[in-house]
Amino acid sequence: MRLANKVAIITGSGSGIGKATALRFGEEGAHVIVNDVNPEQGQQTVQEIRGKGGSATFFEADVTIPESVQALADYVMKEHKKIDILFNNAGISNVGRVDEVEPNTWDQVMNVNVKGVYLGCKYIVPHMMEQKSGCIINMSSCVAEIGLAKRALYAASKGAVLSLTKSMQVDYAPFNIRVNALLPGTIYTPFVENYLKTSYDDPEEAINNIKKRQLSGDLGKPEDVADAALFLASDEAKFMMGSPLYIDGGVVFGKNA
Repeated sequence: MRLANKVAIITGSGSGIGKATALRFGEEGAHVIVNDVNPEQGQQTVQEIRGKGGSATFFEADVTIPESVQALADYVMKEHKKIDILFNNAGISNVGRVDEVEPNTWDQVMNVNVKGVYLGCKYIVPHMMEQKSGCIINMSSCVAEIGLAKRALYAASKGAVLSLTKSMQVDYAPFNIRVNALLPGTIYTPFVENYLKTSYDDPEEAINNIKKRQLSGDLGKPEDVADAALFLASDEAKFMMGSPLYIDGGVVFGKNA
């Protein structure tokens, strides 16, 4: 029970990596606040956590709307009197060169991936500062560290999250708050599965091409990232501060001959 008696907020935890992490945190003793813009999926995550003997509640909030995130923070403090862990996981993607990206698409991705992290921290960190403890995990991506065709907007958003993580750590270290980032490679989530089916004539060929750029020779699973998030949230990572943690199957630091 590495997270016994901890209160954890996980944004975008109705599916994919967020859901896998919510289930993992619940198994390790945390009370999980499942946040998502899809109530049906969010409630399903809660039921699965409870079905395994864990504790969880759902709160619908849009991470791009200040009042919505403020309401989330207020609710958790009213009900639980503390917030130990914030996992800024909610995110969306985009495919295209810069000249192919429409301005409204740029704004949409930046709003969710960057502003969503900013707002979560803005309204939740003050409570951590007051309690003189806390753990923040920001979802970046290995794409923040490499060049990848037609991922300019996504890479820009995740690079911003990584830089934000490092600067935040300097600001909040005096308050005993740890801030770290996860940098996954390609993880086979429902989002990725749907993207491959709708964007490629041959999804299987697309998957095989993606596998080739990962030294592991395979795609990651949501549970792989969930285990890394659990490590960062636990006391086992107490000496990790402002750090990027790669779960990328060898994309960043390896290259097939």
